[in-house]
Amino acid sequence: MTFEEIKPFKRDLKKLSKRFRTLPEDLEVVKKVLHVHPEARPPFSYEISGLGLDNCIIKIRRMACRSLPGKGSNTGLRIVYAWFEKEKRIVFIEIFFKGDKENEDRERIIAFFE
Repeated sequence: MTFEEIKPFKRDLKKLSKRFRTLPEDLEVVKKVLHVHPEARPPFSYEISGLGLDNCIIKIRRMACRSLPGKGSNTGLRIVYAWFEKEKRIVFIEIFFKGDKENEDRERIIAFFE
């Protein structure tokens, strides 16, 4: 399984890493889990529908972050990624804190595939 990050994702990660110091290490844990189970697994993650795309776009709703003690996996951090099953490839599109932003940026997701 290969993992890639688009430039806007890298910017988001850098910005959030200043607030949540353990985020880069926590993302590595997410990558290990996705290496074994890349498909959507409700209630932790689910496929985003209504985008008009043929590709599988998944949103992780429950991501553990050690910088937010006492929250466990209900930290409010969200990750959106595209899963290319045939190529065994995951592309991270967006990471955000739910307290800052309610939903994923659908325009960014669609722009990624153009």
